[in-house]
Amino acid sequence: MSDTALSLLQRIYGYPAFRGEQAAIVAHVAAGGDALVLMPTGGGKSLCYQLPALLRAGTGVVVSPLIALMHDQVAALRELGVAAAYLNSSLTPSAAAGVEQDFLAGRLELLYVAPERLLTPRFLELLTRASVALFAIDEAHCVSQWGHDFRPEYLGLSALHERFPAVPRIALTATADALTRQEIIDRLDLSSARLFTASFDRPNIRYTVVEKGDTRRQLLDFLRAGHAGDAGIVYCSSRRKVDETADWLAGQGFTALPYHAGMNTATRQRHQERFLREDGVVMVATIAFGMGIDKPDVRFVAHLDLPHSIEGYYQETGRAGRDGAAADAWMAWGLGDVATQRRFIEESEAKEAHKRMAHGKLDALLGLVETAACRRQLLLRYFGEASEPCGNCDNCLEPPTLWDGTEAARKALSAVYRTGNRFGVGHVIDVLLGKATDKIAQWEHGRLSVFGIGRELDEKRWRAVFRQLVIQGCLDIDHTAYGALKLTEAARPVLRGEVPVTFRETAPRKKGERRAGPGLLGPDAALFDHLRAWRREAAADHDVPAYVILHDATLKEIVARKPTTLAELATIPGIGARKLDAYGREILACLSGAAS
Repeated sequence: MSDTALSLLQRIYGYPAFRGEQAAIVAHVAAGGDALVLMPTGGGKSLCYQLPALLRAGTGVVVSPLIALMHDQVAALRELGVAAAYLNSSLTPSAAAGVEQDFLAGRLELLYVAPERLLTPRFLELLTRASVALFAIDEAHCVSQWGHDFRPEYLGLSALHERFPAVPRIALTATADALTRQEIIDRLDLSSARLFTASFDRPNIRYTVVEKGDTRRQLLDFLRAGHAGDAGIVYCSSRRKVDETADWLAGQGFTALPYHAGMNTATRQRHQERFLREDGVVMVATIAFGMGIDKPDVRFVAHLDLPHSIEGYYQETGRAGRDGAAADAWMAWGLGDVATQRRFIEESEAKEAHKRMAHGKLDALLGLVETAACRRQLLLRYFGEASEPCGNCDNCLEPPTLWDGTEAARKALSAVYRTGNRFGVGHVIDVLLGKATDKIAQWEHGRLSVFGIGRELDEKRWRAVFRQLVIQGCLDIDHTAYGALKLTEAARPVLRGEVPVTFRETAPRKKGERRAGPGLLGPDAALFDHLRAWRREAAADHDVPAYVILHDATLKEIVARKPTTLAELATIPGIGARKLDAYGREILACLSGAAS
């Protein structure tokens, strides 16, 4: 790596050294090579195209999927003293014309644009007249029909290589299993590109999965135990649930806002701005929210429903802890989630091959949530990465108890068979428990040999048994028959007693200790709050999110070192020359004022 690239990293961004593969990626692209970069959220992907754009002649053109992401990236770059702009529908015609003139005149170092605009004849013609340093395709998994957040507009981006073969391209994503990775390569014509794969591990994130009970109470316990006053995201599967959960959390004293596609654009935008700019806001959202969100201090991501796939789960949980500090990924799920997800797949208009793939991805996710082993190991294995047990997921911290469920499994499967493979889990459990319900009387199921044979377990334990039998492939859920349970071929050897069955115990876990927040005590905590208050004022003056001024991690380092001179302040990671000049004296004044 040349001294020029390192000096830019230090002078502009304020970081003393590159991390992981960053140096190699920057060198490769700056020299004119194509690259596909797979790097986890928070791993520093933006540097991998921003620095080569600064090193090469011309403007780096960045394909970005969301207006909000463009705004944040450009605001952050301008704070660093980098000439950056965006072209999107939020600009007036005259403002857009001004950006185009700056682009043609070579006054921009980076230009962000959506794929829809980039592929218009007018913009393609503009590219032929401008000097382009490189093309960066951010969130590249959007090109894949198997990936998360599929965007059909990305499919035309192979035109960049066809029209501008001499301009290097770098495609970047934080989410790509082997299938998605190959489709990115095929769709974008990157077969000759160099592949850079960083570790997908996010060791600062603690993964926790719980069985659904009283979901709201479970969520409240989780938040109050470790995340009071923290910024976070709560994902729900439906718009109605988003609205109801946001209202309920607000009633519990949280600053909670809803976000989903059913809201008008102005309200969604206002809520997103509050989440980005204010401290301690909880966004309750469908998966319509989150892609490209650059907020570094999200301390938790909670799922109140099962995601669609491991890719989706990884992408959504990856929005927590981008600053490297401790964060939580917490999920509550149940058998009803499995039925809902499988019904969505079967009722979709997708081709059969896509449905089979979707079922396979869901099965992989179910294996993750039901495993008794280290969750991080299984998650990383899905992305082709081997690891040791992490010691920081719920299963590592409190290993689940396993029990011999062979007889329970045989009773459960027998009850499904004797009732004709046509009833849901609730009715089958009533049969096992010997309940005299109207439905049992209607179908005369009280006469069956399986009636009342399962009284040794309560309803909650039986629900866990059925859920795990679905996960283990012994039962299917018939979505065309209101969630009826049906035996599979895998159930036969279990019924005959030829195959032992092991279940994990589903006893509630103990509440964990607080993990997030500033991690500061006494005077240091007060100083951190003082600096955050100054940062809020500075952000309001500059009309940018607070983290664009300085990240929490930088503030914590300032608190730890307590610099007294600009020279000492300049050695803190995250404070480059421009920020030192703009804010250095104010920061020192804050420190001095707090100490007096």
